[in-house]
Amino acid sequence: MSHTVPLPARRRLLAGCIVLVIALGAGAAGCGGDGDPLAAAPYDAAGQISFDGPTGAGKKADPDKPLEVVAEDSDGRITDVTVHDAAGRYVAGELSADGTRWHSTSPLAADARYTVRVSTENGDGAPGRKVLTFETGKPVAKKRLDVVFAPKPGTYGVGQPVTAELSEPVRDPAQRAVVERALKVRSTPAMEGSWHWVDDKELHYRPREYWPAGATVEARSTLEGIKIGDRMWGGRAEPLKFTTGDRVIAVTDAAAHTMTVYRNGEEIRQIPVTTGKPGFDTRNGVKVVLGKERFVRMRSSTVGIAEGSADSYDLPVHFATRVTWSGEYVHAAPWSVGSQGSANVSHGCVGMSTENAEWFFGTVREGDLVEVVNSQGETMAPFGNGFGDWNLDWEKWRAGSALTGGKPGGPHPQDAARLRPTAV
Repeated sequence: MSHTVPLPARRRLLAGCIVLVIALGAGAAGCGGDGDPLAAAPYDAAGQISFDGPTGAGKKADPDKPLEVVAEDSDGRITDVTVHDAAGRYVAGELSADGTRWHSTSPLAADARYTVRVSTENGDGAPGRKVLTFETGKPVAKKRLDVVFAPKPGTYGVGQPVTAELSEPVRDPAQRAVVERALKVRSTPAMEGSWHWVDDKELHYRPREYWPAGATVEARSTLEGIKIGDRMWGGRAEPLKFTTGDRVIAVTDAAAHTMTVYRNGEEIRQIPVTTGKPGFDTRNGVKVVLGKERFVRMRSSTVGIAEGSADSYDLPVHFATRVTWSGEYVHAAPWSVGSQGSANVSHGCVGMSTENAEWFFGTVREGDLVEVVNSQGETMAPFGNGFGDWNLDWEKWRAGSALTGGKPGGPHPQDAARLRPTAV
C-alpha cells in the first residue's frame, strides 16, 4: 500500500542527496511529433538539480552522495529514469511502486559528466520527458584502488584464467560487488563466465568450460573515479587482450603410468611416465601450465627433504614444464627410464624420457592443461599453488563471486609458495 509523504518529511528524506526535482504540472503542454506519444514535449513547469548547497555556474555534485529523482506533484508520476556518464557507464537505480521517487543504487563516478533522462506521465496519462546534465567533482579520498590484469598479451592455452590484482584490500561484500561489477571480461566467441575472489586483493575469472581454441579474450575496468568505500576510489587499469591457441590437454594416469596428449580432441601422443611414489604422490586434478624452463637444478632441500637422507637429491633437469609453484613439473628424467610405464618412483613430478620431455616441452604453452588421475595424492588446491581454478565445479566457482555468490575466497598462501621449491 502506497501513501504520500508530507512535504517536510520528504525534504528530510532527501537531505544529503543529489536531488533532481521534476514538477509534473497537470496543465503542462504535451505536444508530440508524428503522433508518437513517446516524443511528447517534456514538462518544463519546474526542473532543477539541487546539490548539497546552492547551485550555479561551476558548481559540481558530490559523487559521494546518491542521486534521487522526485515527482513533487501528486497528479503525476515517473515512469523511467536512465543515467549515464560521458564514458557510457550507466548508473543503476530503483523506482518506487507509486512512481514518485527514483534513487541510484550504484555509485557515481568522480570528475564525470552525467546525462539524466526522465520519462513522466501526468494525471491524464500524457507522457513527458526531461533531459538534464550535471557534473561531479573530484574525489578527496586518500586511497586509490588500481587494478592490474594478467596474463600479459599473447597466445595461451584454453585453461588460462584472467587475474585481477588490486592495489588495496577489499573486504566488505558491498564494496567487492562495486569492484567486481566494474571488471568487464568479454570473449569472442562469447562464453558464460564469472569472477571469483581468491582473497581480499586478487580475483580470478574463468568461463564455465574451457575457452574455445582460437578465442579472443579482453578484460577492462570501468572503476576509475567510482567510489568504492570510505576514502577509497577506483583508479586506472590497463586493458588486457590475449588469444587462445589449440586445445591441448595432457592426461596422466598415475595407475597406468602413461600420459596421453590430446590436441583439439584428438590423441597425438601416448607417453610412458613415472609419477610420485608413496609419500610423495603426485597431486590429482587439473593444473595449468605456468611456464617452461629448459634447465632447472632440482634439490631435495627445497621441498623439505633433509640432505644426506635416503630421499635427498641434487639433479640437473632438462625440458621442465612447471605446473605448480611448489615445484611440480613435467620433465626429462633419464635416470628413471627403466620405471617409466611400469612404476611410480618420483618425488611428485611427472618424469619421462629426454626425447619425450623435449617433445612435450615444444608442444605445450602457458595456459595448456595437465590433468592427473588415479594418483593416491590429494587434489590440486584451487588457489595458492598455481592455477587449480578448474578443480572447482561451476556452482562453487560462482559462490566466490560478490555478485552471484557473495562468499569470500579462502586463504591465499601464494606468496609463500612462490619461493619456488622443486621436486623430481
